[in-house]
Amino acid sequence: MAKKQSGQFTTKEKITTLDQISAGGVAFRWKDSQPEIAIVSVKPKLRWQLPKGIVDPGESPEVTVVREVREEAGVETDRLALIETIEYWYRSVRNGKPVRYHKFVHFYLLQYRRGDVSEHDHEIEEARWVSFEQALEMLEFKSERDVVEKAREMVKTRSKVN
Repeated sequence: MAKKQSGQFTTKEKITTLDQISAGGVAFRWKDSQPEIAIVSVKPKLRWQLPKGIVDPGESPEVTVVREVREEAGVETDRLALIETIEYWYRSVRNGKPVRYHKFVHFYLLQYRRGDVSEHDHEIEEARWVSFEQALEMLEFKSERDVVEKAREMVKTRSKVN
């Protein structure tokens, strides 16, 4: 129900809040003894981010991340470890009504197995391999840059062990 106050309409309608679970990954490979990671430019805003997507019903985040990296970055990977789970809030419209989402994104470290970044799906404008340093300059979201920093440390630790 809308109520007029001082020449403006305000709504008394309660905004629905929903949880949304996604999984994303820092997929890395070795190129000339240096690690590179896959990042994607997402349509329509053309911002650089890590590949990620919503966990489908009946699917686990561990399965989702491998599927989403394959779809968005075009590469097959092996999941190695959870990097971290980030959370944030955002607003959107669902079925014509405003909705507030409480978003959780589980980010995993993944090792490249095979595939080509040119084989990404239609939601992606471009996928490419970049150094950790380039990714930190290009990624749109601070939370994802923080994830990449943690992934870089994990890769360094792994290379010392192997």
